[in-house]
Amino acid sequence: MPIKASELILNPDGSIYHLNLKPEDIAHTVIFVGDQDRVGKVTKHFDSIDFETQKREFKTQTGVYKGKRISVISTGIGPDNIDIVLNELDALVNIDFTTRKVKEKLTSLDIIRIGTSGSLQKDIPIDSMLISTHALDLNGMLHAYKVKTINHPDIEEAFVKHTHWNKDKPTPIVISNSEVLEKKFDSATIDKGLTATAGGFYGPQGRILRLEIEDSELNHKMDTFNFNGIKITNLEMETSAIYGLSKLLGHHAISLNAIIANRANGTFSENPNKIIDDLIVYALKRI
Repeated sequence: MPIKASELILNPDGSIYHLNLKPEDIAHTVIFVGDQDRVGKVTKHFDSIDFETQKREFKTQTGVYKGKRISVISTGIGPDNIDIVLNELDALVNIDFTTRKVKEKLTSLDIIRIGTSGSLQKDIPIDSMLISTHALDLNGMLHAYKVKTINHPDIEEAFVKHTHWNKDKPTPIVISNSEVLEKKFDSATIDKGLTATAGGFYGPQGRILRLEIEDSELNHKMDTFNFNGIKITNLEMETSAIYGLSKLLGHHAISLNAIIANRANGTFSENPNKIIDDLIVYALKRI
């Protein structure tokens, strides 16, 4: 059955609704950045740029870097935006927009997140880089999908017990990265660990300004969690959604984090743009 127009929404020019992209506009290697201004910080290293568009916070540039075609897309902030970007990216390569049917032969994308994050461990300093081996979904977005074939219930159960997790909150979900991409981006100069993904920047990440939060000790509970050597190293807002949807849709994903804050020490980078630029160069060399 063809997918209904209300479910697969196309613009008058035939492009996908939010991203404003057509299938020929994207490469099969895609870099995600949160900030639309960071797209150019990546593509300034390209040999050429052959396509560019922007709609709302979703800016895309596609070009060639050392003979390899790559697309860079700004996702904006949060798991809800990732839900839009990843579903529409998958539709671009795996749904025929003319027939509105899923293609018989599916395409797998390589998705690399280059983003900022805050460390939860005192020994992971600001201005360092980190690969997310796993992602811990604290925000509940993945509960909209059937994830029982891809999650890690043993880690989830240990986390719920360790934190005395409030049953009124969505049950945490743990998803692992693409081992193929981890091998490609791993090195002695980058840390690794489990990344927690919150649904907001202030209360959901334990920040208190004027509002009291439900569990003021949650960050401390997370930084003391240890499951067979797996520790929660950092906290951000996109990785679990990227890992979960990528695995469900058959794509490879890796999240590379520039650590610009240390929540355990209460410190923040004096020059966050440098570590972000360093991470961009690090990623491009390994793509």
